[in-house]
Amino acid sequence: MKSQDGNGSLAPSPIRTAPFAPEPGEAQARFPSLGEDPDLDALGEPMHAWMASVFPLCRSITGAGLRKTLRSLQDLIPLKIHEVPSGTQVFDWTVPLEWDVREAWIRDPQGRKVVDFRDHNLHLVQYSVPVRAVMPLEELQLHLHSLPDRPGWIPYRTSYYKDDWGFCLPHLQRSALAAGDYEVCIDASLKEGSLSYGEFILPGGPDQILIWAHACHPSLANDNLSGVAVSAYLARYLAGLADRGVRLRHTYRFVYAPATIGAIAWLSRNRAEAARIRNGLVLSLLGDLGAFTYKRSRRGNAGIDRAAARSLRDAGADHAIEDFSPYGYDERQFCSPGFDLPVGCLMRTPHGRFPEYHTSGDDLEFVKPARLAESLRAALRVLSVLECDGVFENLNPHCEPQLGRRGLYQAVGNRPDPGAEAMAMLWVLNLCDGDHSLSEIADRSGLSFAAAVRAASTLMSHGLLRERGREEKGRS
Repeated sequence: MKSQDGNGSLAPSPIRTAPFAPEPGEAQARFPSLGEDPDLDALGEPMHAWMASVFPLCRSITGAGLRKTLRSLQDLIPLKIHEVPSGTQVFDWTVPLEWDVREAWIRDPQGRKVVDFRDHNLHLVQYSVPVRAVMPLEELQLHLHSLPDRPGWIPYRTSYYKDDWGFCLPHLQRSALAAGDYEVCIDASLKEGSLSYGEFILPGGPDQILIWAHACHPSLANDNLSGVAVSAYLARYLAGLADRGVRLRHTYRFVYAPATIGAIAWLSRNRAEAARIRNGLVLSLLGDLGAFTYKRSRRGNAGIDRAAARSLRDAGADHAIEDFSPYGYDERQFCSPGFDLPVGCLMRTPHGRFPEYHTSGDDLEFVKPARLAESLRAALRVLSVLECDGVFENLNPHCEPQLGRRGLYQAVGNRPDPGAEAMAMLWVLNLCDGDHSLSEIADRSGLSFAAAVRAASTLMSHGLLRERGREEKGRS
């Protein structure tokens, strides 16, 4: 699957795809059932198994662990790995030195290893500088981190842009350390290297949808191996549709990168490509037991915001919609004022609102395969709205057309209403004036989005409706 391109990047062999120019009504006819595919339920276990295979790796914003994780993704999708050299200026930031660890431990006064990086990679503060020293417990304590309120868990700590070092351990263990001299070893390197990120582009129409997941956190399952796994299986699913001849209305760009600096580096290198992004979704925290949460883009009412709200509402499950804030995951980089891209974030329990967040409690048992499958289904439902939405024009706008003679309207008789399907067609005919999208029609009428799409497809097939050109890019 992998080959070397001329620049030394790991380039996958190309995926086989079908032509992607959309036919009128084709996406509308095929996509409403996308998120309802019963086979999606079976994908939770393989997603969880992939997470287990890479969980032990020490991922960071650079280094071997991140690169190995991206290479593992190449077994799932034809990912191309890009490298950004250390020292590269990316807007107001600089790509840091590459960090790798060979070993790190603490020995107590009796010579026993009481903390060992090999037991759990959260034991070491990320980007710790090399250390080899002996020091009293009082001095060592200045470099130890624990959680008194969660005494059995190891915290996750970083020191990316400051020369420092430290160890993390359960508070119960820290409290039991006896006085005396401790030997400390951090055999790590900080050297010229690169920052790695992976990218898979699934071609479709001219407008792009960005699917983003951060891939840098070490041995944290929900944050964010869950988002990486759901994104990868989302890419596999859409690629499978393409192989079967389904024509996508959008090009899908899947990116896996370290948080913050990865998004900044990608934007710095892809300013022209970023201008083609019409909607985007950051995927994170998708394996826990919480209800879905969608965080709006900075725009607040972009296509992705309407699609996420509509799909979650139509699914009928508990969920929350939150306004944008300039704190969180990489949506805040895409939504910075210089770009202001319509990128939101789909998650379950938001960051910092569950006890396991950024601790060793965020392990593989915390993430449930069934929740991963549900999250994949939710993401597909969002994309279904984006794929199917459009602005349509009633071709018979002067009074309602006679549906009965076209076989579209059952005899009413003594029925008090025309029936749900007929009512949906009446709403679509009335509001398809060239100014309202299907999602807007669903909002105003109280129809589900799928019902509006079915009505539009039926009316198109009988020559009563046509889709307007997609020159209004913000509606896609």
